[in-house]
Amino acid sequence: MVGAALGGLVLFCAMAGSAVAVEGHRSDLVNRKVLRVCADPANMPFSNDKKEGFENKIAEIISNELKVPVEYTWFPQAVGFTRNTLLAKRCDVIIGTGQGDDLVLNTNALYRSAYALIYKPGTGLDGVDSIFDPRLKGKKVGVVQGTPSATIVAKAGLMDKARPYRLMVDRRYDDPSADMVKDIRSGEIDAGVMWGPIAGYYGSRNGEKLIVVPLTNDVDKAGRLDFRITMGVRQGDDLWKRRLNDIIRKRQADIDKVLLEYGVPMIDEDSKLITSPRS
Repeated sequence: MVGAALGGLVLFCAMAGSAVAVEGHRSDLVNRKVLRVCADPANMPFSNDKKEGFENKIAEIISNELKVPVEYTWFPQAVGFTRNTLLAKRCDVIIGTGQGDDLVLNTNALYRSAYALIYKPGTGLDGVDSIFDPRLKGKKVGVVQGTPSATIVAKAGLMDKARPYRLMVDRRYDDPSADMVKDIRSGEIDAGVMWGPIAGYYGSRNGEKLIVVPLTNDVDKAGRLDFRITMGVRQGDDLWKRRLNDIIRKRQADIDKVLLEYGVPMIDEDSKLITSPRS
């Protein structure tokens, strides 16, 4: 029995050593001399090849903590983005990806946001914080095709006068989100529904500041509107994920500061707006 126990212990240690070796081997796929980031070259406010997006700024925070330079693999964030970048081992991290994405291993969340209603102040909509508010009846509301914004507007019975904006475009030459905000400012449409970080960014730039309201009050009526955004790494890169989680915990306040500067409407676990960096 003693011999069997010792034999089991040896087998367990061998298996444990093998598991560590496998995990170590997987972690070796990550380049430790540079921070290799997968990003879209024309996807403001998230990223661009001029490094002006908030994900570019977050990448700088990560690289500063790792004490290595940032190196980008640029690819349009459309069908095939993850497959042609992260999974092709051309880069080691996607700075912004939705929690639960099956193609990647998610880190802890960088932030949580929601789809938002955006409108011009002083046009009869001040105080509106729900897509089901009666004051929106008969209004022209902008929606991005193929996103939850179209579903929300349809459920609210506003689709008959809705103005559609395309989702799948080459952002180097066409920017539907900026077009929607321009149309709100000009009065071409009365309001719009778009992903919160996009609404917050464009609503605070290039003209009169617009009101941006995360639609957290409509979750029960309109389905999933809020999402946690993480960093994404390859499945199996567990050591790399843990290292990034450590950095997120240590530098959360710096990350929040960047997000707030870009107008990202962040919400906490009680769906309340975060208005200052978390410690």
